[in-house]
Amino acid sequence: MEDFSPSDLKAILHSKRANLYYLEHCRVMQKDGRVLYLKEAKQENQYWNIPIANTTVVMLGTGTSITQAAVRMLSQAGVLLGFCGGGGSPLYMGCEIEWMTAQSEYRPTQYLQGWVSFWFDDSKRLAAAKHLQQARINYLLTTWAKDKDLKSEGLNVQDIDVQNALDVFKVRTERAQTSSELLLTEAQLTKTLYKYVAQRTDFADFSRERDGTDKANAFLNHGNYLAYGLAATALWVLGIPHGFAVMHGKTRRGALVFDVADLIKDAIVLPWAFVCAKENATEQEFRQQILQSFTNHKALDCMFDQVKAIALGGSEEQGI
Repeated sequence: MEDFSPSDLKAILHSKRANLYYLEHCRVMQKDGRVLYLKEAKQENQYWNIPIANTTVVMLGTGTSITQAAVRMLSQAGVLLGFCGGGGSPLYMGCEIEWMTAQSEYRPTQYLQGWVSFWFDDSKRLAAAKHLQQARINYLLTTWAKDKDLKSEGLNVQDIDVQNALDVFKVRTERAQTSSELLLTEAQLTKTLYKYVAQRTDFADFSRERDGTDKANAFLNHGNYLAYGLAATALWVLGIPHGFAVMHGKTRRGALVFDVADLIKDAIVLPWAFVCAKENATEQEFRQQILQSFTNHKALDCMFDQVKAIALGGSEEQGI
C-alpha cells in the first residue's frame, strides 16, 4: 500500500462508488495496508475487508471503535466517517455537522462559489428549491417505472391516486412564494404517498411516527439516515457546506443535507420500508435492500447531477 498515493485511492469517482457501510459491535483497524473490521467470535476473531476506494460512507454504530491508522487511510481515500446510534440513527456530532470529513486544501471551489452566488437572493433560492422538488418527482417516476420488484408489489405511478397527487403537487409547487409553502406542499404529497403505499402493502392503519416502534416506522427512520449519508457525501465532495439550505430553513445548520436527501427518499426509502416491514425482514435485510436499490437506481449520481446543475446554473462539469 506504500506504493499508492491519496490521489490513487480516489480514482473511483464518488458519484460512482457502490458501498455505504453501517458497522456495529466491531473494531475498525488498518492491517497490512488495508482497512478491516474485526468481530469477535466464540472460537476465533473474524476479519472483513472494507474496499475504501469504492466506499462513500462508513457509519459507526453501537459498540464500535476505530484506530488512528484506519481513520488516516479512510481520509486519504475520501471516505466520509460518521458516528451514530443503533440502526444508523441518530447521527452523533463529529467535526462537521454529524460527520468527520477528511481535511484537504484541494476541495473544489466552483460549486460553493456558484451556490453562494444565488443563495442570498430569496427568489433565486426559492427557484433552486423548486428545481430540487421537480427533480425529486422525476426521479420517483423513473424509479417506480423501472423497478420490477416494486411493480410486483402493486406500486404503479400511473395509478389515479398517484397521478392526482403529483398533479396537485406540480401546480402548488409552481405557485409557491415561500419555502414554507413548498414544505407544506411536500408534506402533503409525502402523506399521500404514505397512504398509497401503506394500502398496497396491507398497512391501512399506518401512522407516521418518528418515535414509533413498529417496523415500518423504524425502517423509514433507518432508510432516511442512509439517504442522509449519501447527501452529506455529495455535498462534501462538491465542497458545499450543509448550512446553505434552500428549503428546510436557514436556522438548521445541516438542513441542506435534508434538501438533497429528499431527492431519493420517496422513490426508494418509502416503498421499501413498507415492503420489507410486510415481509418481516430483519434490519440487516432491509439495509441491504436499500443500499442495493441506491446502487441500482444511481441515487448518488442523481444527487451529484442535481446539486451541480443548480450550483453551475444548469451547466454540467465532469471530474467529480
